[in-house]
Amino acid sequence: MSNSASPPIYSVDSSSLMEWQGRFYPTDVFAGLVASVDALIAAERILAPALVKDEIGAVGTAGLIEWTENHSGIFVPTVEVLAEAQAIQNQFAGLRDPRAEYEEADAYVIALARMRNGIVVTQETPAAEKRNPRRTHFIPDVCRELGITCISLLGLMRREGWRF
Repeated sequence: MSNSASPPIYSVDSSSLMEWQGRFYPTDVFAGLVASVDALIAAERILAPALVKDEIGAVGTAGLIEWTENHSGIFVPTVEVLAEAQAIQNQFAGLRDPRAEYEEADAYVIALARMRNGIVVTQETPAAEKRNPRRTHFIPDVCRELGITCISLLGLMRREGWRF
């Protein structure tokens, strides 16, 4: 009996892209990871809301900003997820960072996964795991309450069976 289920779509948060490119998996060392991510992109299995690109433009490394420019096709226009993201923000007011100076991508990342029956990829941890959380909900908290699978970048690598 064959498994006819489609492979999952991943909705990626800026935190995972920043960890990949700038912190733990630099592209000059993990070339195999670059090839694996490129394969997911070619298969249209990695997506992110456009606000993720905006966040990276504000706080990302020069290399990551350049990467987002070269992979602009993964970014879904805000208008396509706006209504769902607003519904999530209304349901989970504690998801918003009270100190944020710009529109955050968190609800949009979750909305995109929800709309595409996908998996959220983020480096955020639940509020209960934080010493002094600034808000009551983080991406994993909302995903848990909505029944959306939420994994880290390492979790994505394991789920895909990647070995380097």
